[in-house]
Amino acid sequence: MGKFRVALSGDFRNPDGSARFPEFDLAPLDGPDIEHYYLPSEPEVAASDVEDADALILLLPRFGRSSVPKSGRLSLLARFGVGYDTVDVDACTENDIAVAIAPSGVRRPVAVSIITLMLALTGRLIAKDRIGRQGPDGWAVKSDFHGRGLIGRTLGSVGLGNIAREMFSLARPFDLKFMASDPYVDPAVAREVGVQLVDIETLFRESDIVSINCFLNAETKGLVGAELLSMMKPSAYLINTARGPIVDQKALTEALSDGSIAGAGLDVLEREPPDADDPILRLDNVIITPHALCFTDQCFAGLGGADTAATLAVMQGRVPDALVNPSVTARPAWQSKLSAYAQAFGNR
Repeated sequence: MGKFRVALSGDFRNPDGSARFPEFDLAPLDGPDIEHYYLPSEPEVAASDVEDADALILLLPRFGRSSVPKSGRLSLLARFGVGYDTVDVDACTENDIAVAIAPSGVRRPVAVSIITLMLALTGRLIAKDRIGRQGPDGWAVKSDFHGRGLIGRTLGSVGLGNIAREMFSLARPFDLKFMASDPYVDPAVAREVGVQLVDIETLFRESDIVSINCFLNAETKGLVGAELLSMMKPSAYLINTARGPIVDQKALTEALSDGSIAGAGLDVLEREPPDADDPILRLDNVIITPHALCFTDQCFAGLGGADTAATLAVMQGRVPDALVNPSVTARPAWQSKLSAYAQAFGNR
């Protein structure tokens, strides 16, 4: 066996060929028995570009059924993040490709983003910044812009996974009550982190801040629509740092416009980027960031480290962490590839 070849999607480079994210340490992907190369910058991975790759580290492009190479060599697709709605996981499993995500890389950065939005919304940071820049006229009306204190309020989460648990941990000093809705979580996990498990209707009725912390899939697409939004308190806020299509954006825009809820903090939208005339962009009770609030040097170093660790694990014949299709590890063809890697590179 020759070198273990790692493909990186083309959007890891700037147009001039320089590294877009220098925090992503690529040194472990080069050596006497491993090398990396970049794919063309295209919206979807072409099968022909990964025919000779053993692993693919993927940023934004889609990986569909037509992206699967015929050679059968590709063994790992590692997403540079935790979302995998751009990947046809079934097609990967059927073709003996493990799909890994990087929860350790985003756990703290995304949780910090949620806390950032919570504090900005409840403190009315954007409005106060605006009047603060207006000179005497703005300062004269500052008493009209009271925020909302957090002691005794309820922070609710749709989902109680990796990021949500970190969010609750960071929020503990604010003396909030914690609530979550997650039909798949072990109640013992909720008790361990001091979170009350409730049904989703109770969550939306009783929370003062609702944070969306679940994956986008067929079950969650459009989950938060007009019905759930109508249950929220007029003083409540919605935060979404997960995926835009989990929330019905038209219904949310209406709720924000008519004052049914106090405001929203959105790092994600149904359409990204949004149309310039999208009505939600004109509202002054919503904070919108471009699916990038968690982007920091530490976030990208962590994501790169997690994907590199997954890549090296497969190269050395080990099952990587955080697989979204763990059933692939029982497939004979995938096991055969892993055994070949162990024999060739296991002592690296």
